[in-house]
Amino acid sequence: MDVSSIAATNATQQSNKKSATPASTPTLNYNTFLKLLLEQMKNQDPTDPMKSTDYMAQLATFSQVEQTMIGNSKLDALLSSSALTQADAVIGRTVTSADGATTGKVVSVRITNDGALANLGNGNEILLGPGVTIS
Repeated sequence: MDVSSIAATNATQQSNKKSATPASTPTLNYNTFLKLLLEQMKNQDPTDPMKSTDYMAQLATFSQVEQTMIGNSKLDALLSSSALTQADAVIGRTVTSADGATTGKVVSVRITNDGALANLGNGNEILLGPGVTIS
């Protein structure tokens, strides 16, 4: 099956769109999949057509991947909510780093890719993680 025409069409459509979405967002959606499936049907070998069970298997696989992506985004939202709840719980409390070198009262918490970063009243920061004492 030749999908170069689809790839060229998709590339043209993508270049015409404004870059309002981040690069990490998946660009394949249900409509794109159906267009690809239709092109596959149009360009198949007439002497050896694809079986309908193969089409259904592709559709089921795509649906499963789509549902997994939706589940992952909901899990990310849940984890973010949990991190914010935990961060809120340490504000106003005293934290001590795992090595005991840094201690202070938490005035604010910033969520980073590494985890919750507690900003202390004395200007220091502590990454809240294993070994950190909260009192």
